[in-house]
Amino acid sequence: MAWELTGGLDNSREYVFAERPDNPEIRDAVNVWIESEDGSFGMRIGIEALAETWSAHDIWLDIAFAEGRVISYRESHKPLPALDQNGLATIRGAGPLTFQCLIPFERWTASFRGLAPETTATYLAEGLLINSPSLVDVEFGLDMTMAAPPWVPGSLSQEASGILAGKQGEFMSPRYEQLFSVRGSLRVGQAEREVVGTGLRIRRQGVRRLEGFQGHCWQSALFPSGRAFGFNTYPPGPDGQPAYNEGYVFDGSGLLRAARAVKVPWLERLQTSGDTVSFVLETAEGHVAIDGTTFINTRSVNKGSAVLPADFPVVQQAHARYLWDGEATCGMVERSSLPHKIKS
Repeated sequence: MAWELTGGLDNSREYVFAERPDNPEIRDAVNVWIESEDGSFGMRIGIEALAETWSAHDIWLDIAFAEGRVISYRESHKPLPALDQNGLATIRGAGPLTFQCLIPFERWTASFRGLAPETTATYLAEGLLINSPSLVDVEFGLDMTMAAPPWVPGSLSQEASGILAGKQGEFMSPRYEQLFSVRGSLRVGQAEREVVGTGLRIRRQGVRRLEGFQGHCWQSALFPSGRAFGFNTYPPGPDGQPAYNEGYVFDGSGLLRAARAVKVPWLERLQTSGDTVSFVLETAEGHVAIDGTTFINTRSVNKGSAVLPADFPVVQQAHARYLWDGEATCGMVERSSLPHKIKS
């Protein structure tokens, strides 16, 4: 089982950069998506350590509740020491947030304690900011147990590998992602709850450039039986060149089986919940059709952004309920489209 969970990758791939890389464009990132098994809330947690600004790592935290309340935290903090008691670079932390790799490709933890601003899914979908938002005390401790081999984009399809060797590969940077089950605790204000669910962990190390990015559709989920899926695809570009399209299905053991999306729920509108994100994957064994409906929108960006260009795709990060041949679960969905393709 241990070998299957590594997918043949070396354990060193899990370790973070302990020192600032020489190339200012290099970044080291740990990100996770989490969904409660009952669909009552979802979380997106991440640290981006960019060499150019190494003394202040970026922290992202979104906790989105199905009724529409969203905790949305964006700050930069001094990095925490990366080395653990064994001298291994297993810790990526900054300020109130800490990730740690306990067993490569098998077990990670995440913890947070700090004040975070509140907003709503409606405000985020409309690209609105709340002036002087209310702050709430947030604390969590999460234990993540990996449940499938990591997927390295470009590793399952020769065509996808060729495309990622060019400009489109810069959009995501060198990375892999791995599904997991999660348990832990979450406190928001005085309200405490147990965290029981599933999620997706993403590790990126390298250069990422987004100039020319046209949009994407990225979805993934782990089911109670151990089955899983994941895919990422870009829309056809204006130059007529083939667009990246790659994914997998997993039966709960063994290796990931290659797939590609043949029906894609491209982002056409922004809404807080209830958006259909059903899709069809094509595999060597036939088609896999999975129904999906978002239960909460976590974040939508670029409306009025002072950082991104005006024509940069609008990005929606959301959580969804999925149904595969009668089996249900919750999972992630991130989509983006150019602003003129978004219907009001």
